[in-house]
Amino acid sequence: MSDGTDATQRTLLLGLDGACLSVLEPMFDDRDLPTLEDVFSGGAVAPLESQVPPWTPSAWPSLFTGVNPGRHGVFDFLRFEGYDWELVDRTDVDEWALWELLSRRGVTSVVVNVPVTAPPREFDGALVPGYIAPESPQCHPPGLLDDLREELGEYRVYAPDPTSDRERRHWYQRLARMRGEAFRYLVERFDPEFGFLQFQQTDTVFHEQPETDAVRDVYTTVDRELERVLDAFDPDTVVVASDHGIGEYGGWEFRVNDYLRRQGYVTSIRGGEGMPSWSALRRTHTRGDDAPSLAERAVARMARYGVTSQSIKRVLDRFGLTSAVLSVVPTDVVRAATERVDFPASTAFMRSRTELGVRLNLEGREPDGTVSTAAYEAVRDEIIAALESARTPDGEPVFETVAPREQFFEGPHVEDAVDIVTVPSGFDHYLQSSLRNEVFGPPSERWNHKRDGVIALAGDGVDTAADLEDAHLFDVAPTVLSALGVPPNERMDGRVLPAVEAVPPAQYPPFSSPDRSGAEAGEQVEQRLANLGYIDTDNDD
Repeated sequence: MSDGTDATQRTLLLGLDGACLSVLEPMFDDRDLPTLEDVFSGGAVAPLESQVPPWTPSAWPSLFTGVNPGRHGVFDFLRFEGYDWELVDRTDVDEWALWELLSRRGVTSVVVNVPVTAPPREFDGALVPGYIAPESPQCHPPGLLDDLREELGEYRVYAPDPTSDRERRHWYQRLARMRGEAFRYLVERFDPEFGFLQFQQTDTVFHEQPETDAVRDVYTTVDRELERVLDAFDPDTVVVASDHGIGEYGGWEFRVNDYLRRQGYVTSIRGGEGMPSWSALRRTHTRGDDAPSLAERAVARMARYGVTSQSIKRVLDRFGLTSAVLSVVPTDVVRAATERVDFPASTAFMRSRTELGVRLNLEGREPDGTVSTAAYEAVRDEIIAALESARTPDGEPVFETVAPREQFFEGPHVEDAVDIVTVPSGFDHYLQSSLRNEVFGPPSERWNHKRDGVIALAGDGVDTAADLEDAHLFDVAPTVLSALGVPPNERMDGRVLPAVEAVPPAQYPPFSSPDRSGAEAGEQVEQRLANLGYIDTDNDD
């Protein structure tokens, strides 16, 4: 459906997952990224404040819809029903994407590798999904993935399991090249006015190989692909944006559920079911059953008598045998002996660390809720006070903010958010949801997400002297729409950044979300997320 608006300015939105000035500027100084440096030096540039939580599955939907998670409904990699969960997908994003709004105004788009876009909705143009999609995702139009693979010879969403760090580094670059090749092919085929190309490896490399050489390999490859994209697409306006920043964590790992257990809010269980693990979900997908093995049953029985995987690990650590043993013991066996949160029996808990908050076991909402609706506010205030009082071994506050969810989210999906938002001080502490029997330890990852990403705008009609102070993730979608001469959605939480001429917002039809597709992501997708530390797998490796 078109409302007859004609876009006269070709616009490219380049998404760099995890990019920030502290990462880019040293490479600019060394002249490693000439194409990106040209965009930044000739444009308006500023830090881009991300949202809470500043993680890929929630932040990219916020960027491409212009609304906060309370409106679009995605807070994490997972969606929850009671104590069970599934991976999120596009059917969970309850708002129009900017390319869908453009389509309503007669503007054609090509979208490549943007997270949480599978399965795609109909619009004028082409879309190849990115992160969290299955390895062979549905694309738009149907059959596009086959065309792409026939044209390019190969196209993957994820790398195959690498056998060495060298091979992993090769795949960082190969995947980045695939994104550029796919985008250029689709530009030639669809001749769009708007292009959205995202690179995920700029984030992945920091989770897996944050060494300077590996990071430079990724970024120099992305820079070369951008040069070719600019030649092929020839946009009038270029917008570079990231979903969050990244940096080294100099603080502690804070085990939230261990802390809550000491405060009397969390009850643990040895063996048994507990919360589903990635390994259990993978097994159900691939084997079609969830029957425990003999070894699983044996170690689960041992766990009931106090021999947990955590206690075994402490002994193995003393002799330097942990890695060797975990390399040959199946994950499900380790999980069966793991002490973990007994969700139905607990008052409150951190269910997923990337939700960045604590949930109450609320009666009427959770299957076995223990907190009555009458007691909800008092219990929540009590737990907020307990978390605010948490101090590191150095005597510093663990959190810069502990607050009710209403302080961060608004919209029809606020009820799906955590009850208490927990923002670590300076995003310098790594929050952990698995029980470790100790409240503090070294961060499981030394490099992880920071609040401030980056935005740069360059090209025709861009006021390079504009003050972009306080630029926010929610501002990207309305700014891109205005750059194309299209009214932003009046439901958007963001504003048009002053670097482009603002188009007044318009009322678009209410968004109608279809039923969830029910499509299951493949085993490799789930393992990938676990390997990157986005979800706990109930083991200690």
